[in-house]
Parts: sequence; C-alpha cells; structure tokens
Amino acid sequence: EEIDLSDPKVYRDLTKPMGAQGAERAIKFQETFKELGENNHENPDEFPPYHYATHHSTAGYVLYYLLRLEPFSRLAITLQGGHFELPDRLFKSISGSWSSASRDNMQDVRELIPEFLFLPEF
Repeated sequence: EEIDLSDPKVYRDLTKPMGAQGAERAIKFQETFKELGENNHENPDEFPPYHYATHHSTAGYVLYYLLRLEPFSRLAITLQGGHFELPDRLFKSISGSWSSASRDNMQDVRELIPEFLFLPEF
C-alpha cells in the first residue's frame, strides 16, 4: 500500500489532541467531562472533571516506543521488574499504535515521541 503524501487526509491534525482526532471520539470525551462535572456538583469531594484518565506522555510511553534501543530496553526491563513486558503489550506497529491512540482505545491518548521524526535507528 502506498501513501499519497499530497493528500491532507493522511496527516494528523496537530490542532487537536489525540483524544479529539475523530469527531465521534472527541464527543465521547466531551460527554465524559460533562458527566463528571455534573457528578462533581453532587459530590464536591470527588475529583474535578477531566477529559482523559491518563496522560498523553509518560516515561512508560517513551520506553514503549524505544524498547529496541539501548539504554531504553534496559530501562524498560527495570520498569517491568526485571523482565520484558508481555509480548502482546510491546510496541510492534506504528499503524497499530496510531489506531489505538486515535480511534480504537478510549484509554489510549499517547502522543508520538520526537524520536519518530529524527532518530534514524528508530
């Protein structure tokens, strides 16, 4: 399959976070925020409303993407208690990670790391 780099639809919309890359997904996050806000009025001791229950970037995400490069592989092993993470949870596909973070998984709002753009070993 070839990608037509002149087609604007193949590019990510950088004006929106990963949670808003698709209209349906953005609406779901907005609804969650609204529901949490309504619940917060009833229970003021609860957490304030939020769009995402996770962060867009963490050390774990960086290690996920850079797992095959030292010193990141060693750091990933340390993070997982002395062994690699389960194989089905390791980075194996750019398209799979994109689908997860932009469409398929409401718990996944990972951003790409800068190494995608400049690190030849990656």
